[in-house]
Amino acid sequence: MPTTVALLRGINVGGRRPVAMTDLAACFRDAGHEDVRTHLASGNVLFTPRPDAGPALEDVLESMLARRFGIEIPVVVRTRDELAATVAAAPVDHGAPTLRSDVFFLKHPLTVDEVWAQLPELREGVDTVSPGVGAIYFSRVVARASRTRITVLMGMPVFRRVTVRSWRTTTRLLELLDEA
Repeated sequence: MPTTVALLRGINVGGRRPVAMTDLAACFRDAGHEDVRTHLASGNVLFTPRPDAGPALEDVLESMLARRFGIEIPVVVRTRDELAATVAAAPVDHGAPTLRSDVFFLKHPLTVDEVWAQLPELREGVDTVSPGVGAIYFSRVVARASRTRITVLMGMPVFRRVTVRSWRTTTRLLELLDEA
């Protein structure tokens, strides 16, 4: 049963940097990781790290992917318990039907404080942002989503160390990690 999820940034978005999920899963298996499966085509890999993976797993996976695919792919890793803590700590209304809600996962060693200090002024009545542990919760009102100002943050250099997942994808990844 997978114990960890790797969240890859910037693949298969708008036809850019295509990576087939079968090739991605094979890459993880070939490196000795077990219980490998992918979810959606946006770079979510559930797996059990090989025993000697160690604390630098994000860096190891990035090197592995660069060798295999010839492109730099930033990776954010969360264990099942870390992902469960992220889901549990979300604001009460995060994921409400009237909101388009996301989780901004921060790549180690980036901190919420570093990103928070660079947040642009958000549009009142449209955007809401809340800090988490290693993540930032962002929602915008569905009916006014095109008026969001979070795109300013997305254009900043710090955002290259962030990967975004919808609330639905985030909670589904936890469900997949919890399945027997």
